[in-house]
Amino acid sequence: MVQIIGAGFGRTGTASLKAALERLGFGPCYHMFEVIAKPERVRDWERALDGEVSDWETVLGGFQSTVDWPGCAFWRELVDSYPDAKVVLTVRDPEKWYDSVHSTIYQFVQEEPGDDDFSVKLRPTIERMIWNGTFGGRFDDRAHAIEVFQRHNAAVQEAVPADRLLVYQVGEGWQRLCDFLGVPVPDVDFPHVNDAASIRGLVERIRRDGEVPTLA
Repeated sequence: MVQIIGAGFGRTGTASLKAALERLGFGPCYHMFEVIAKPERVRDWERALDGEVSDWETVLGGFQSTVDWPGCAFWRELVDSYPDAKVVLTVRDPEKWYDSVHSTIYQFVQEEPGDDDFSVKLRPTIERMIWNGTFGGRFDDRAHAIEVFQRHNAAVQEAVPADRLLVYQVGEGWQRLCDFLGVPVPDVDFPHVNDAASIRGLVERIRRDGEVPTLA
């Protein structure tokens, strides 16, 4: 049963948050990496896009938390479906966020599609959900994309009660996150994973191995 809903867009520290939540006992945590590792999971999100998911446990069963896309695209549905779950909205400077997305995950859709599972099964749904859905096919329009980002963050803060929501930057470390979740602060450094320089190698490793490595 999902206990933590990550409502922040990708490239707001979601991989680090995934590692942190799993370290705190809220794992496994669902992240886009899970879909890259098991492309057949994309069928769940196709159903969600078509409005055919009424029981989110059919998608997220076995996971205690979710961050990043694809889950954040359905944050309203998840907030309603898991009324006892807490919500973490990861945020960062909008200009830096745009630069990070544009130079990393957006580049995957600029490449010629191949005949691998990622291209055949996953890429069309990602484009439908994120680039053509969330950003209306206009992610290259910097001002538009940043406006979407800011509007999303504002909508989450408006809709989710304050006592259920943590607006958080992963650079803050453990204390506020642990206080919000009601768990002790671990005696280890806060994880920092998936920076812009390493994302392609990490994604390629996940695609090759068919599993998500331990990130913490």
